[in-house]
Amino acid sequence: MENSKKTFQTILITGGAGYIGSHCAVDLLEAGYNVVAIDNFVNSVGSSQDVLPPPLKGVEKITGKKVHFYYGDLLEKSVIQNIFQKHKIDCVIHFAAYKSVGESFHIPLNYYKNNLISTINLLEVMEEYGCYQMVFSSSCSVYGNPATLPITTKSPTGNATSTYGRTKYTSECILRDLSHAKSEWNIIALRYFNPAGAHNSGIIGEHPTKVAYANLMPFLGQVAIGERQHLTVYGNDYNTVDGTGLSSF
Repeated sequence: MENSKKTFQTILITGGAGYIGSHCAVDLLEAGYNVVAIDNFVNSVGSSQDVLPPPLKGVEKITGKKVHFYYGDLLEKSVIQNIFQKHKIDCVIHFAAYKSVGESFHIPLNYYKNNLISTINLLEVMEEYGCYQMVFSSSCSVYGNPATLPITTKSPTGNATSTYGRTKYTSECILRDLSHAKSEWNIIALRYFNPAGAHNSGIIGEHPTKVAYANLMPFLGQVAIGERQHLTVYGNDYNTVDGTGLSSF
């Protein structure tokens, strides 16, 4: 750990004001790293480009350390270049993306443009500034409907059933091709299933900005603290006892 801290001092988190990004920032700051974050508030809570968003204010309150925040869109390459000009970025954790399976069916071009072009822009700027370390936020959606369970890292991918899933699978292909072509790249993709929970301080947690496409878990929390009177479980035609969906965690 000591050697890695000396090698990697400053980490850029894309989507840093989001649910997973803000919690990651806490862990990195507490581990002794410098954190730079970029977000455009599409999937996070923020009202002003010039004010630190509430999730990152919470991060600073928890850790007592500063987050260097930039409001911006990864589709604008100059925004990324500006960050790399101001900071010696050693590693990038790439969370930023459109992330709703349901929404992706309705606006597929938006998803392909945002999730793929932003990733390519980021990779090109990283290469320009000699930063070759990336952790990529992927998804279990790259597996599609698996023929066998449980799913493992050796399960076949590429049969994604949604536009969102296909953007993640295509991004993984880009990253794989890049790392095979150029040995200096060190990239890992993490395929999430259903992230849930909040920081044990209660200061930061999940706050969905698109209620129509939100996951079930944050609504459970809102019912528990009285923000919602009841929990609505959608779906009535699944092959279960009462017709509602069944998930195993």
